Amino acid sequence: PLRRQRQMCIRDRCIGVCTVIDNKCIGCLRTSEEIKNWLYFSDEERNKITRKCLKNMEMILNDKDSQ
Repeated sequence: PLRRQRQMCIRDRCIGVCTVIDNKCIGCLRTSEEIKNWLYFSDEERNKITRKCLKNMEMILNDKDSQ
């Protein structure tokens, strides 16, 4: 069960903030379209979106660290 939960967390980027500003969720960094269509994406598409979101989050954190 814990292993499955961990997998689900990785597959669904949602962290429960769910506030979209300028077409991006400020919690998971997915676009409105990515959020709306998440259930219909293949695992490959979900992994691609997840990697993109993690990269964007890393860039945001690095920008904050450099200020």
